[in-house]
Amino acid sequence: MLSQETVRELRSSWLPNVTDAGLDRLIDLLEKNSPLLIQGCFTKAVPMGCLATHIAWNHPSTAHLTFDAGISWMNRVAGLNPATSHVIRDWDCSGPYNLETRGELLGLFREERQRRRRPQKVERRSPALAKV
Repeated sequence: MLSQETVRELRSSWLPNVTDAGLDRLIDLLEKNSPLLIQGCFTKAVPMGCLATHIAWNHPSTAHLTFDAGISWMNRVAGLNPATSHVIRDWDCSGPYNLETRGELLGLFREERQRRRRPQKVERRSPALAKV
């Protein structure tokens, strides 16, 4: 089970900085239980990377990087210290066969994608109120 600190960090620092392409990539990898999504290190060999690395490879500020992409994205874009990240810690400690952690992350990422796809309500003022 993801800790409250992990969920809070995801919502406050990760998700606001993930591109739609990065979000789609993570969802795809988690749905397929892809061996390209690794744990225990940021990158083994391109195209094998952790959550942060796949996000980084799909972000305009870090897409040009290879092995240090995830670390750079976390530090420069999300403003996080990779060594103390709750998300990275929970991800790495869960192990490759922990379906609960993968399922919870997948649910949070799907929820975020749905939120982004919903039309934004634009508040309009009535002409009568505009004169006040």
